[in-house]
Amino acid sequence: MTRDEILVAYSGYIACLNAQDWPNLQNYVSDEATYNGTLIGLDGYRAMLIGDFKAIPDLKFHMVQVMCDPPVIAARLAFDCTPVGDLFDLPVNGKRVQFSENVFYEFAGGKIRNVWSVIDKAAIAAQLCTGAENAPSQEPSA
Repeated sequence: MTRDEILVAYSGYIACLNAQDWPNLQNYVSDEATYNGTLIGLDGYRAMLIGDFKAIPDLKFHMVQVMCDPPVIAARLAFDCTPVGDLFDLPVNGKRVQFSENVFYEFAGGKIRNVWSVIDKAAIAAQLCTGAENAPSQEPSA
């Protein structure tokens, strides 16, 4: 895939996630998908995302930075949301939090095959300890 093809596919993927359009996830994610080095396949990937939206009903993926060097695309995603219970083993329980994710995706056969993700859990923990008013500013972009 070319750089432009990957950028278009990635934008479609993010739109698919934000719409929770699970039947169309297969257009973007490979049956052989891995997440942080573990083979979870398309079904496992879909289940993971469904679980994320269950834990965070107002979840939206906001692309802040995107870099592409085919076959890899990297993004910094920003989140401003209100999880209903625990999030990453932290007792958020309905408190609004802001955090980011740094993620690399490798495309193969026109779809995302490998995903490496690091989520800023420390930012969430800091907001729970000090209050959201002291949280680092991460303005999500559309």
